[in-house]
Amino acid sequence: MTTLSTTVHNPLVRALHSSGLLAEDLDYHLLRAAMVIIFAWFGYDKWFEAEIRGLLPIITHGPFIFWTIPVLGIRGTAIFLGTSEWTFGTLLLLGFWNKKAGMLGALGSTFTFIATFTVLPFVPDAWDAGAGGFPAMTINSAFLLKDLVLLAVSLYLLRQDVVRLTRQ
Repeated sequence: MTTLSTTVHNPLVRALHSSGLLAEDLDYHLLRAAMVIIFAWFGYDKWFEAEIRGLLPIITHGPFIFWTIPVLGIRGTAIFLGTSEWTFGTLLLLGFWNKKAGMLGALGSTFTFIATFTVLPFVPDAWDAGAGGFPAMTINSAFLLKDLVLLAVSLYLLRQDVVRLTRQ
């Protein structure tokens, strides 16, 4: 007995399968490419003092990055963060051809997003007091919440590269 969902489902599955859209490594390559673009763009922004000034409330409250402003200053922090992001993005890009480079980029990416996501409990004005506070987000907490997904993608890429290296 054929149901409507089986009739619709099978041709859809066959069409998606034959399209190549569901190729075995598509998710891996798309996520790697997305991270390269993110690091290129975010790294570019870090070269401008205005970007770092806008991030001061986040940077100065981060348990892993608070030290950058007192030690490096605003300009030094901009150079440090921009260089780090371009380095990790470049390593992730090279990971398309060299899994060791990709693994190093994913490791750097993982540390980056651990450093930024762990700021969330400490960032000022993270929760909208007018809406009752936590869990009502402000732009500060919403900006950092995206780093949870970026951390998960970083860990996925790291795992994939380690697995691929161990198979070689």
